[in-house]
Amino acid sequence: MKQINRVLKEILIGFVIAVIATLFGCFIFIEFFSPYDFNKSINLIVEGNLEGKVLVIGALANFFVFFVFLKKKQLYRARGVLLETIIIALLITILKFISK
Repeated sequence: MKQINRVLKEILIGFVIAVIATLFGCFIFIEFFSPYDFNKSINLIVEGNLEGKVLVIGALANFFVFFVFLKKKQLYRARGVLLETIIIALLITILKFISK
């Protein structure tokens, strides 16, 4: 039972780090590539139904995190990153169908 708890803890750590990396990637994209301030950019993204596209760009940061975990042989954390990336992909798909 201890082994299962440890594995789930490691996967959860990877998942949380991937969420933070995605949010950080979105922030960096908006902050550096938008000519407007942050709040105006967020409003324009919501008005234009561009949430999915920004999430995709933000999720690119997960590649870095994923390969760092693989390099350090932290496979369960890498699985958590992969799980978060799959959930982001499903969320983007749902957003695409809702916005039509």
